[in-house]
Amino acid sequence: MSTVILYGTETGTGELVSDSIADVLAAEHDPSIYDMTDFAVDDLDANDFVIVVCSTYGEGEMPDDAEDFWQEVAGPDAPRLEGTYFGVVALGDSIYDGFCQAGKNFDARIAELGATRVIDRVDCDVDYQGPADDWIAEALPALAAAGAAAAVEEPAVEVPT
Repeated sequence: MSTVILYGTETGTGELVSDSIADVLAAEHDPSIYDMTDFAVDDLDANDFVIVVCSTYGEGEMPDDAEDFWQEVAGPDAPRLEGTYFGVVALGDSIYDGFCQAGKNFDARIAELGATRVIDRVDCDVDYQGPADDWIAEALPALAAAGAAAAVEEPAVEVPT
């Protein structure tokens, strides 16, 4: 099953968290990691699992490298994502009113597009490591359970005799 990890970051923290997720998932999922500037929105539905790691900049804005991707995901031509499973790690700073808003936006929009959330979003503050590590530890079993459920749901292919 294909797994993609997409990150949007202003200072590099999103990429670090994405690398940590990839390290844990590598044995079972062989994930691909992309900066959101390097991933086409039209390719979202080609993945079984989508993990978004996104920082929030300032008062709830998308980081520069996620803005164009977000505009496409939020737009009317974004692909439907039924059959896709997802999870979101939101990064931010709680001194701002828009704490983790970019991650919250992705979480809500991906669900609106029909994807199934397999692990609740985690909102990480400046001291992100503990909550991110806890989320990562829960991600592997959550993805495994979703993958097993998807395999059961797929119709059997009859071979003509």
